[in-house]
Amino acid sequence: MAMVNTKRRIVTALTTLIVIGSAAFYVLAQPASDAKKSSTPLVVGKRHMLAATLETVQWGWLDPKEPPKLTVDSGDIVAVETMMHSHDKVRPGITMDEIVALRRANPGGGPHSMTGPIYVNGAEPGDVMEIRIVKIVPKAFGINFNLPGKDFPTIGALAPEMPDGFIKFFTLDLKKRQAEFKPGITLDLRPFPGTLAVGIDPNDPSARKGGSTDSMAPVSTLRPWKNGSNMDINELQEGATIFIPIFLKGGLVWTGDSHCRQGNGEVNLTALECSYREIAMQLMVRKDLKLEWPRVETKTHWIAMGFDEDLNKAMVNAVREAVDFLEQQKVVPMSRYEAYSLASMAADCRVTQVVDVRKGVHCMIPKSIFTKKS
Repeated sequence: MAMVNTKRRIVTALTTLIVIGSAAFYVLAQPASDAKKSSTPLVVGKRHMLAATLETVQWGWLDPKEPPKLTVDSGDIVAVETMMHSHDKVRPGITMDEIVALRRANPGGGPHSMTGPIYVNGAEPGDVMEIRIVKIVPKAFGINFNLPGKDFPTIGALAPEMPDGFIKFFTLDLKKRQAEFKPGITLDLRPFPGTLAVGIDPNDPSARKGGSTDSMAPVSTLRPWKNGSNMDINELQEGATIFIPIFLKGGLVWTGDSHCRQGNGEVNLTALECSYREIAMQLMVRKDLKLEWPRVETKTHWIAMGFDEDLNKAMVNAVREAVDFLEQQKVVPMSRYEAYSLASMAADCRVTQVVDVRKGVHCMIPKSIFTKKS
């Protein structure tokens, strides 16, 4: 019992630190017109669990009409279990032929197993969902693979040069938080949710399931967008916070495509794919913040994101978001031209991924450049 109480105290302490740390974002991120509005109270609510079952996990689609699997209040913490791809059919020993068959079994949909949706009371279109990553506990199996380029010539940065499929299995050392790539090469685990979403944007230009013209028909999990989805941003680890604009009542939070490590670009198609015993997230409805694209805050950086099928346009979107953020922050007021100049000198813009149809760029703005304290 003492050990259980100790673990609870640790989780509570970590959550409190995240709450305190994220206060800086509130000061920096709010436009002048919102500065006088009262923020959502920073309180820790109830704790919930959402297990991954065939009832609570959807394969490859975000369906806005899917009934919520859990209803929570703003400020509650939800410990979510996740599955491996394709409703947990990607298992140790799977063959490339089986992986290809699974890829083709869900036309238009992603391979991702998505736990949810989670309905958050009080969330309305136009609000922002603040999601704080409190803790991530992986399961012990991991995999990386590329599809055969001869059959999938556009999936992967070097797909035409890699005609054959390749699979590598991993048993994760959860005590050391490491995985052995091969003797002599060890990877530290850096788990993060590859896919984290709120309910779909009805104006998302993505094709709908079955070719439907209904804007509220299911959207594939393949493409990242304003509602988050398959962002694959490897900075979204324990202690990070993401802010995602809300498009549907209740917010409707989903997560899946769990990763245990990924390089920027995710160049061969997959990361170190894994699943989680739990990803504990605190869900906060922000009515005092307005965003067009998701933003992330870590201990050391603010991160602006942009997505587009054209990598150049994704870069433009991310840079615009970075400039918007710098122009709107309150610690050191600056003009838009100054924000553009500062972004060029200090923001490190990185290719998030190039394999999700819509490519991603994220611009890292270091907190250390602000020497004046808020």
